Formats: sequence, C-alpha cells, structure tokens
Amino acid sequence: MISYEWRGRFGNPEVNALHAEGFGHRPLEDDWWGQVNRHSLGWVTARQDDALVGFVNVAWDGAIHAFILDTLVTEAVRRQGVGHELVATAVEGARAAGCEWLHVDFDDHLKPFYFDSCGFQPTNGGLIAL
Repeated sequence: MISYEWRGRFGNPEVNALHAEGFGHRPLEDDWWGQVNRHSLGWVTARQDDALVGFVNVAWDGAIHAFILDTLVTEAVRRQGVGHELVATAVEGARAAGCEWLHVDFDDHLKPFYFDSCGFQPTNGGLIAL
C-alpha cells in the first residue's frame, strides 16, 4: 500500500536519488528539505512501507498561484496511479491554502498524464531559455 502526505517528511538523499532516476542524471547532494521549507507552499510524498516512491513540489507566488514542479515516481511503481495521487494531493493542499490557480508545464510526452489523468486544461504560455 502506498501512503501520500502533504508536507511529508523526507531525507535529502531520498529525493536526490528519486530526482536522479526521474530526470536521468547522477545523484546530486541538493538540500531539498531546506529548499521546499524556504520557497514552497508544500510538497507531497508517496511512501511504500518506508521507501520514498514519489514526490512533487508545489511552489507558489505567496498569493493565489501555485506551480507543480518535479513530479517524480520511481520506476518500480509507475503506471499504478501514483503520479495521479501525488498531483491530486497537491491540488487539495493548494486549494486548502487558498490558491485559485495551479499551473504546470511539461514535456510533450506528458500531455496525456497532465491533461487526461490529472485534469489540467491547455493554456497559452511562454518560455525563455536562460
């Protein structure tokens, strides 16, 4: 059974390993705990037994806009609804905090996940590579 927790505890090595697997890079030594506690509205952890199997960060503007970042699910539990539940829990957390909008951007291959599974609607946006 997988449990989901808004603002759940985690260790930096756990998220660094999950991020490396999800984005295909070597594990880093980022301070995720410090980062999310300083800058994020919240985050969601997914745990199977004691193992971190999913994570999503919910950044915000301090008012009514929140942003989904770094949706991560370990390979072992992909295609089992874990990503959907992570995002659904993030939606609940952002709504409870008084946010009116939840934004996400993603690569084209993730359109079915965010639009069909999670209920996001297409919208215009722009991007400048820095």
